[in-house]
Amino acid sequence: MLIKVTKKNTENKLENVWVIIPAHNEEKNIGNVIDKCKKYTNNIVVVDDGSLDNTSMIAEKKGVVLIKHLVNLGKGATLKTGCFYAYRNKANIIVLLDGDGQHNPDLIPTFLKKLKDSDIVLSYRRFNKKMPVIFRVGNNFINFIIKLFFNIKVKDSQCGYRVFWAKNFKKIRWRAHDYSMESEMLANIGKSKLRYKQVPIETLYKDDYKGTTVLDGIKIVYYIMKWWVVKW
Repeated sequence: MLIKVTKKNTENKLENVWVIIPAHNEEKNIGNVIDKCKKYTNNIVVVDDGSLDNTSMIAEKKGVVLIKHLVNLGKGATLKTGCFYAYRNKANIIVLLDGDGQHNPDLIPTFLKKLKDSDIVLSYRRFNKKMPVIFRVGNNFINFIIKLFFNIKVKDSQCGYRVFWAKNFKKIRWRAHDYSMESEMLANIGKSKLRYKQVPIETLYKDDYKGTTVLDGIKIVYYIMKWWVVKW
């Protein structure tokens, strides 16, 4: 058994909005992220992906839904676990944001406004000198490849702050267990010809950066080509 669930009371605040927060060893940040999300909804799901610290204990004390992977499965698997839970509990809108504090929950209303006449709202970081050059170049290259193969033009293919109608979950559902899930989601948006909009967010990088690495980027490009072949 890889999943342990602690279920707490969830009452609606905004249009049955559910926030899914993946977390791995985020005891320093998860409490603050949850508190900010609570301003907009009580439907908050923290998926603890095999943390070895107090992430789960803090989330449980905050009174949110806690789903715990007993071993580390990866970001893609973690988000899929949370989305399935929200979908099965009749979610109307699903919000994906990271548990490390790099995604500002106060932007949720902005995403919801954009979502009214689209199927999914994506985010993009305003790149600056704080973002390592190799990541900036790699991200732009992946953006180009996704546009080439799936005709979806995005400004930041690797930013995971996203909001979508829960009814579209099956259309954008990914198989990847790792960071390539963000690109696979975009490929599925292109395949399904879903309407999308983009919202700019602040670029934040911490010393303990956990995002996409150069090796991840190489894998993502390989997977994109593989998804395109499968498409045909």
